Amino acid sequence: MSNYNRPIQLGMHTYTLHLHGLGESWGFSEDHAFEQSIDLFQLMDYAVKWGLDGLHITNVDLVSLEPEHLAKVKKAAEDHGLYLEYNVSFDAPCDPRVNSTVKDALLNAKAMGADLVKFSLDIDRPHPLYGTCFHPDVMKQLSKRYDEFKENLPLLDELGLTMALENHCDLYADEVIWLVKQLNHPKVGACLDTMNSMNVLEGPEACVEKLAPYANCVHFCDIKLVVDPDGVHSYGSPIGQGDIDGAKILKTLREKSKVDRITFEVEYEIGDDSIEEAREKEMKACLESIDYLRNTLNVGQRNR
Repeated sequence: MSNYNRPIQLGMHTYTLHLHGLGESWGFSEDHAFEQSIDLFQLMDYAVKWGLDGLHITNVDLVSLEPEHLAKVKKAAEDHGLYLEYNVSFDAPCDPRVNSTVKDALLNAKAMGADLVKFSLDIDRPHPLYGTCFHPDVMKQLSKRYDEFKENLPLLDELGLTMALENHCDLYADEVIWLVKQLNHPKVGACLDTMNSMNVLEGPEACVEKLAPYANCVHFCDIKLVVDPDGVHSYGSPIGQGDIDGAKILKTLREKSKVDRITFEVEYEIGDDSIEEAREKEMKACLESIDYLRNTLNVGQRNR
């Protein structure tokens, strides 16, 4: 399917620095948001310093969707030599700032110079989760998503963009594949997140194997699993320091997909630290992830 030795670019999902006010403020009430201590233009400076190829950004990073501001973002990315990908949701559970319609997302992506739009589908799953793949309630919601995507495929073509549909904590791999197949468009694929499948009780390895052939976007994440008397917990980890086998996943992606970009994402928790301490640790996790991906897995600018 693909050239195994092809170069793969390295990008960062801005949620990696969510404690710095980027990406999305997840896991809190809708009226909570971390104060932005780094803006998008400063982040572009960091991205160049860190040797990244691109950024995967949200409305939270953009702050404004006014045409003049999006034009400024586009020029800044071009001046920095960075590609942009745009990440939106339909109905985010905690941070409505990231929500968008399909049409608006495509138009805004084009205005800011992004070439790919990734959608979280925000499906409300029935409980208990076990055995709910293709559940009727899920399929009713996916059918509505299908209608909106289908309606906007001509606009996708007109703007020359690519669309990625994610297994975003609420979908089995087979459900994402079903939707991609139903849309049946060369510029519509799957966004493969390497750990989200666990939220629907699906094994990460099985999910990667299934989604790789359909993937046009990858959220490369790692987690640590901890078992204690209070149960089983997963904690965001610097890439290469958790229980996700990054080398094995990259091998699968090289063998079974056509992706030429890896977007890394670290989900660092604030825990009992002060926000200042947590931000320092979050930044350290970000830099350690870049070092591992570039120097151990050979992803990024160096392999061009």
